Amino acid sequence: MEHLSSTKIFGGLQSQYKHQSVSLNCEMVFSVYIPAQSDTSKVPVLYWLSGLTCSDQNFVTKAGAQRYADQHGIAIVCPDTSPRGEGVADDADGAYDLGLGAGFYVNATQTPWSEHYAMYDYVVSELPELINANFPIDGSRAAISGHSMGGHGALIIALNNPDKYKSVSAFAPIVSPINCPWGEKALGNYLGSDKSTWLPYDTCTLIKSATSQLPILVDQGTADNFLKEQLKTERLEHASKEAAYPMSIRYQDGYDHSYFFISSFIGEHIEFHAEHLMSNN
Repeated sequence: MEHLSSTKIFGGLQSQYKHQSVSLNCEMVFSVYIPAQSDTSKVPVLYWLSGLTCSDQNFVTKAGAQRYADQHGIAIVCPDTSPRGEGVADDADGAYDLGLGAGFYVNATQTPWSEHYAMYDYVVSELPELINANFPIDGSRAAISGHSMGGHGALIIALNNPDKYKSVSAFAPIVSPINCPWGEKALGNYLGSDKSTWLPYDTCTLIKSATSQLPILVDQGTADNFLKEQLKTERLEHASKEAAYPMSIRYQDGYDHSYFFISSFIGEHIEFHAEHLMSNN
């Protein structure tokens, strides 16, 4: 692991590192915020997954989350959104919704994607092992959150691994990639035409079969231009009600899909996670 940079902010330290990933078979970069409370004890951790076209830096520089993370004594880890580097497959037409910056947090099974695109394994296993071994973090107290494609990633990872996380939240998540153009393109390429292999990566499907329940908070802006075609939040409302899976789904009037939306409510999301990360349950 190579240290790239560090900057003090709100009493803590915002840093960036790179390492050779076994899961992804390439070099990866991630960012980590460590609050001042880590000087005296290990701190809980929130994993943040970003959306299409983003890297590890978008959330770090735009969300303003460090202020709230320091108040609650929570570390924040931000991985990149896909494998990168020479030889890593990309969309043949250079489209933004497949390939580089669009890993969709799945384990690809189809050529040429399967050589590098295993973001699910990276986020669930490899990155937490690296973080827990090298930083003053209590890995038994972890939460996960994300935006758009990253909101999809946070929800499906938490639902598939409820023992690993205390809580999960999302901003404008893709709640059912099996039913929207972004998801159909990505999952069709990464996983192939057999749609049964897509189901473990579909939040609405996972909600219906969940055997345990996590605290879930979802915020969706009503002025989001992707809401109707890509995000389809009403499907999550229906699935959660049908499965009697309690969650807080909030529509925020007039907010769009941007980081202005995220920065407006990230403090509430970190407070939500803090309640569960700091409890004895």
